Amino acid sequence: MLRNTSTSMSGHSSMSRRLFLTTTGAVSLGLTLTACGGSSDSGGSSGSSKPVSQADIDKAMKTPTELTFWTWVPNIDKEVALFEAKYPAIKVKVVNAGQGTPQYTKLRTALKAGSGAPDMVQIEYQAIPTFTITDSLLDLRPYGASALQDKFVEWTWQQVSGSEGEVWAIPQDTGPLGMLYRKDIFDKHGIKVPTTWDEFAAAARKLHKADPDVYLTNLASSQVAAWHGLLWQAGAKPYVVSGKSDITIGVDDAISRKLGAYWGGLAQEGVVSTDPDFTDGWYAGFNKGKYATWITAAWGPAFLSGSAKATSGKWRAAPLPQWDASKPSSGNWGGSTTAVIRSTKNPVAAAQFAQFLNSDPASAKMFATEQFFFPATKALLTDATFTGDAPAFYGGQKVNQVFADISSTVNSSFQWPPFLDQAATDWTETVGKSLADKTDTVRALGTWQTRLTTYARSQGFTVETP
Repeated sequence: MLRNTSTSMSGHSSMSRRLFLTTTGAVSLGLTLTACGGSSDSGGSSGSSKPVSQADIDKAMKTPTELTFWTWVPNIDKEVALFEAKYPAIKVKVVNAGQGTPQYTKLRTALKAGSGAPDMVQIEYQAIPTFTITDSLLDLRPYGASALQDKFVEWTWQQVSGSEGEVWAIPQDTGPLGMLYRKDIFDKHGIKVPTTWDEFAAAARKLHKADPDVYLTNLASSQVAAWHGLLWQAGAKPYVVSGKSDITIGVDDAISRKLGAYWGGLAQEGVVSTDPDFTDGWYAGFNKGKYATWITAAWGPAFLSGSAKATSGKWRAAPLPQWDASKPSSGNWGGSTTAVIRSTKNPVAAAQFAQFLNSDPASAKMFATEQFFFPATKALLTDATFTGDAPAFYGGQKVNQVFADISSTVNSSFQWPPFLDQAATDWTETVGKSLADKTDTVRALGTWQTRLTTYARSQGFTVETP
């Protein structure tokens, strides 16, 4: 993701910064559950669990076919061209139906209408449950997807897998959480890189006391994605889904309250800021040295190098501070996959496309070098040409290696709910508001739990609490 980072944003000069984040799967966290009727049409063999023979796969890939692929990834035609070169009988029509949530809304509309849905679709990890609960995605096991499991980082495969072993999508990119920090500010104030959250809190107090215009970090009161990533790192299981109608909601459990007390306390003390992110003031804060760290995902280094050019050479990367230093852990924020819609009339070709696009070495590497996506494949995460990149913006540090190491510590058991839009809205109006208003965040967690539980039950879910 960080190859040639001094100019890595130049290839996206026509894109807004928010769009850049969306292409990396970093912004879109909300989904809409209402009116999400999925098609029950299996598209012939697309609903079958019987393995497809290699002979049938070979035959399908030599049969003239046109597939439609909905994706918001810029310049993905380059990767698609690799697939078409290998399978010249298959033509892929690439359609940008919106970034994240807008695309999902259009997809639901098409599924409910029974026409207009694509064969394949770009889908973020957190969106998968919303579409599997309506039987909208094709299980890729019969088409050979299980053989790819060892190519991908374990936790990414768990994110695309169902409770019965289904493979709902193929991982494309990821966003393991780490910490970017201003080495010059740390050196000026004698602050060591915090390795625990206790050290982080002490550093936040020390820094802000020494310079009231500087904060150790900013936790945006609008950033529900980052909150989920921090829950993930802490070992929380806010959503545990069983089948299609049973869910355990625990956004107010002991781990969540620990997080709430920690961040709510720092916000109330005024030693961390809670400025809205991706605003002019937020960008200015990075360029002027208002924030000494950014808790961000593996897509963050390339983004920051294009957004805070005035600070080139001053930043470094490190793992997140830990709750238990003896058991390094991280969460994820962002990334997406390629899924096949169950109603496709060409399941074999569509499934082969999803697999090729993300596992073929040349295609996977192209995502890292053309779109600056952070890899999901083990091969790229150990590729010296990728991990050895040493961008000047980060003082020659091998930042890709830092995040590659972090990726191996991401917990594999984290799950998403099938109504994430509601979870995001309720968080912003309760927990996020408490951070902004400097009120009781732990109490806000209880309100979030109550609101989300009420909503889930109104949608027919059987809800339990931990």
